[in-house]
Amino acid sequence: MSIRNIIALILILLSLVFLYPGLTMPMISLKIGATIPILGEMVVHETTQSILNTIQTLHENNNSLVAGLILLFSVIVPILKAVILLLVLFAKKIGMRSKLHKFVAVISKWSMADVFVVGVLLAALATSSEDAIEANLHEGFYYFLAYCLISILASQIMEVVD
Repeated sequence: MSIRNIIALILILLSLVFLYPGLTMPMISLKIGATIPILGEMVVHETTQSILNTIQTLHENNNSLVAGLILLFSVIVPILKAVILLLVLFAKKIGMRSKLHKFVAVISKWSMADVFVVGVLLAALATSSEDAIEANLHEGFYYFLAYCLISILASQIMEVVD
């Protein structure tokens, strides 16, 4: 195995280390409130969600399609990508390695989609003229972002042909 592939292997394993807290730790918190004369500030709704909590909440609230899409692109695709990258590293046939690596390149784009969506959501909330809406990113977002970037780096430096 080449030095590049050894580094790629380490990065794949490291990306999986970041993926778990990225899925389980709080990613975003939303606080919706109102300022009422005499009563002052009142919180109407407050929630902090991880990716897995979000999937569960959406499913319980009959938003199974959205829950399924988040499950597919945030959980299944990243795990499938890591497994395929490991197969690329250890497969014996060059043709198979090349095909698997090309497939990973196609599905890799979807991992960053979650980071983009959360970023757009936060930007929309932050630029809202409503003072009553507060949104904050938490460590889960940064772990998931780290997973995405490390995983992309691993697939980019990997040598398919040894």
